[in-house]
Amino acid sequence: MKIIVDSREQRPFDFEGYDAQVVKGALTAGDYSLAGLESLVAVERKELCDLVACLGRERDRFERELERLRGYEAAAVVIESPMAALELGEFRSALNPKAAYESVVAFMCRYRLTFYFAQDRRGAERFTFSFLRHYQRTIERRYQAVTKKAAA
Repeated sequence: MKIIVDSREQRPFDFEGYDAQVVKGALTAGDYSLAGLESLVAVERKELCDLVACLGRERDRFERELERLRGYEAAAVVIESPMAALELGEFRSALNPKAAYESVVAFMCRYRLTFYFAQDRRGAERFTFSFLRHYQRTIERRYQAVTKKAAA
């Protein structure tokens, strides 16, 4: 599996120990994708402080990013923190924790995206790898079915 990491990603996962080749590239949306499938699948990575900024002062820019991701066949936002940390306000911001929580739920509904709250960075990396791997397998099965029909 060849994972594309957006060249603007500030703290990229290295996927060390995973069966993947990692290369930098320019992605239209998200921070991680698959080679050749960049317009179909993406994962956007956030630390909790980044997510809180995206729910507050950077909300317009973040919503434009979510709008782009909505057009993908498979996309997710992975957060390097448990959802309870957001809900309990374990961040430095004047943003109301309840408002932050409700914004995430509203975004999931509005943009039809999964927001996956991992326990930590390692869990977020694992989720990202698994999400991309499962999508790649889905595509492989789809094309195997197409080639079998064409051969019949």
